[in-house]
Amino acid sequence: MRFDVVTLFSEMFSALTKWGITGRACEQSLASVHLWNPRDFCTDPRKTVDDRAYGGGPGMVMMAKPLEDAVYGIKASHQVAGIKSGPICLLSPQGEQFSQKIATDIISYGNLSLICGRYEAVDQRFVDRNVDLQLSIGDFVLSGGEIPAMAMMDAVMRLIPGALGDGESAAQDSFMNGLLDYPHYTRPEIYENLSVPDVLLGGHHAKIADWRRQKSLELTFRLRPDLIATARAKGLLTREDEQFLRSL
Repeated sequence: MRFDVVTLFSEMFSALTKWGITGRACEQSLASVHLWNPRDFCTDPRKTVDDRAYGGGPGMVMMAKPLEDAVYGIKASHQVAGIKSGPICLLSPQGEQFSQKIATDIISYGNLSLICGRYEAVDQRFVDRNVDLQLSIGDFVLSGGEIPAMAMMDAVMRLIPGALGDGESAAQDSFMNGLLDYPHYTRPEIYENLSVPDVLLGGHHAKIADWRRQKSLELTFRLRPDLIATARAKGLLTREDEQFLRSL
């Protein structure tokens, strides 16, 4: 999976490419991150990438041409590499909220270009001419698109076959089946007078699976009831699930 990222702050992405699961994915060539600074595509001595907004107002607006030239550079590099360019994504508060399903869908693209905005906004003409989709990580404002981009890339890289030590880990993550994850426990068996649930110590795999499913349903019901409604609408809940939910 290839990611091309247009950003003014390339150094930030070392947190993704050099550490943890995502760092190993990059080291093993399961994923690659290519960083593009729009200043490198400027022709003026000051490498200007922003200017005042027409109509007035606070803050500066990122100019269309440096961003568009960076996108042209990305597409040219794809041609040289012999790959088909995937979608161009702008990280934006106006975008669709990122989800586990979207992370799964991105894998099928093979490559994704991410535009990390800064300042007050991005010139709308760049958006209209180049952007295929806009994504957000929530209803709040950050200083730029770099942190949302890294969060999305982390979520996607986890899903690449071979990225996790255990192939089942990603499949059992929260949201993969439409629900929150169940509680987890490890040694010691008793910690501060709190014991691991007996069912997890018995070695009966069917009972453990039932307990985990019920705990997942219970946590989702209490913390994110909206996910229960979505799972029900998608037909992800069994008759046994519905019986258990009615008992809560």
